[in-house]
Amino acid sequence: MAETQKKKTLADFPITERWTPKNPDVLQLFSFPTPNGVKVSIALEELGVPYEAHTVKLNETETSEFLSLNPNNKIPAIIDPTGANGEAMGLWESGAILIYLAEKHGGLLPTDPAAKAETIQWLMFQMGGVGPMFGQFGFFHAFAGKEIDDPRPKERYQNEAKRLLKVLEQRLQGRQWIMDDDYTIADIAIFPWIRGAKIFYKAEDELALNSFPAVMAWLDRCVARSASKKGLTVPDRDG
Repeated sequence: MAETQKKKTLADFPITERWTPKNPDVLQLFSFPTPNGVKVSIALEELGVPYEAHTVKLNETETSEFLSLNPNNKIPAIIDPTGANGEAMGLWESGAILIYLAEKHGGLLPTDPAAKAETIQWLMFQMGGVGPMFGQFGFFHAFAGKEIDDPRPKERYQNEAKRLLKVLEQRLQGRQWIMDDDYTIADIAIFPWIRGAKIFYKAEDELALNSFPAVMAWLDRCVARSASKKGLTVPDRDG
């Protein structure tokens, strides 16, 4: 008779040797409060899922411990001690984590197949558009790339960011949330990037943010949610 295979636990993940769980019974979040990182903490707060947050500074994502969980060396990543098969499982890529959490805990994602697909469509709009384009714009506008004399890289990403804002503005006309009355993982994925452009990139004028009133009103609604107020600060930058 074949020997029963031992189920994975947190101890089977080398990352826990560096970022040691204090409460191994709850979901472990390895992240940093960037627009990508806070997506997961906000979703966890919205869903009421107990979790423990570990600060992974951006210069720590190439350590062997972190790479053992996410070979793509990007935050966020999670370990769920009670994963899909009843054993500990790791997961990375913020969009995949959002879908996993929403489906497992029954919130932030419509159950109607058409509405669910449309929500995921807008999530992919962030993953493939807003995130990469805003991130590149921020690099050339506010960070090391601003020292490059050639104006074309910044102009390219600035124009693309504005185009994406126009798409979002059109979608939000007459809507409270991206999916009408339902606040979903699509809102959670997108709004931290718009907030980041305003707060971290200080690009309110460059992106003409005030010319997108529906977007800015929606952003205010997103930020005002109690889960957002908590999640936007998790994990502690200096943790």
